[in-house]
Order: sequence, then C-alpha cells, then structure tokens
Amino acid sequence: MTVTADTWQARAALCELLALSFRYPDDVLVGALASGEWGEAAEEIAGALDLAWPADGAPGAAEAAQMDDPDQLLHALRAEATRLFVGSPEPACSPYEGVWRAQAEGVQPLLFVNPHSMDVERFCKACGLGRPEGTNEPLDHIATEMELLEYLALRAAVEVAGDDVAADEDAGEPGDVVASADLPGGSPEAAYAQFLDEHVRVWVPDFVAALNEEARLPFYPQAGSLLTAFVEA
Repeated sequence: MTVTADTWQARAALCELLALSFRYPDDVLVGALASGEWGEAAEEIAGALDLAWPADGAPGAAEAAQMDDPDQLLHALRAEATRLFVGSPEPACSPYEGVWRAQAEGVQPLLFVNPHSMDVERFCKACGLGRPEGTNEPLDHIATEMELLEYLALRAAVEVAGDDVAADEDAGEPGDVVASADLPGGSPEAAYAQFLDEHVRVWVPDFVAALNEEARLPFYPQAGSLLTAFVEA
C-alpha cells in the first residue's frame, strides 16, 4: 500500500513531538503542556495516523501538565528528567539504546563504544546527519532517534509528493543532503522502515516499561504511551 505524503507529514510531526517530549525540558515543552497544545497535537496526530492512543489507563492529555504555573512546571519537569535520564550515579531510566541493548545481551553497557550506539552513528552519517556542533552526546538517545525518523519522514513526504525542494532539515544536524538512492535501503521510506525495525522497535518497549515504573510525574508515562502507539503502529 502506497503511503501518502500527508501520512509521511503526520509521521514526521509525531516524531518531532516525541523528540521534544524526551529532550531535556525547555520553555517550548512547558508552553505546549501548560497551554494544552501538547495534548491537542498528540490527539490530532494520533487520529490522523489511526493510532491506538490514548491508551487505556494512561494519564489523560489534560493531566500531563499537572500544574498551571509555567516556572513551577519547568522546575518539576527538569528535576524529573534529571532523575530519570541523567541520574546520579545512574539514571532511573536510561534514554540510550546502547544501554538497553547491552542489558538485554547481558554485557556491560558503555556509552559511545558499544556496537549498537556505533551502528546508530553510522546510520545517521549515511543519512547525512551528524552530531550537532558543540555537543558530545551519543546519537542513540531516544530524542535523537526520533529526530532522525522525523528527517527521513520529511524526505519521504517530499519524494512521494514529487517535489524537488529538499525536505525541511530542522531535525538533527544535517550535512550535505544525501541523494535518496544513497540512503540506507535506497530511499527515505526504506531507511525509515529499516531504522524503525532494527533499532527503535527493539529497545523502546523496555524503555517505556521502565519509564512507567519509575516516573513520578504523569507527563512521562503519557509521552511513553504515545511512543508505544507509534512503535506498535
């Protein structure tokens, strides 16, 4: 079945929303939550993609913000994101694919120098994307993987629409635009499907299960339920 340009645009929008949700909280996320725009966008995109969301038992979109004062919400989200994803000495719920894949294989998880993190980095480079200048974070972070899928979905939307204009490259840190035939699998659609199957779908279920167990604010289980609906679609 041919996927329409509108569907690819909706997939890109969902990946963008998920990337925003799992990056370190900023004023953009807080504004979207406090205004209700996050929930509205999630519901609209889920409806466009016919996703099974919101899931039964998950906190409702209106509950995700939990508090009205933006400054209070930002402080609470940052404290929770630090506890969950950074931690001291270890995060309660690592946001890195390599950590989860290593644990599943019974080996010591090492950032950067594990085969799965390195494979993600190679995949990103094959798509013309690299680590943003001035950062030193592994590219297998859940938010970065969503940005990669957003980029590929936008490329696919442009290709399906038959438009010669390059896809919006706000996701990630693009280098030279790689020709579609040179992308993994030979097209944006194939690269998107390959990365989803070989990476995201492998580790995200364990990540979301830990998120549901460890989170103390309702937003992260809510974002996790949206991520699950995306992965299972």
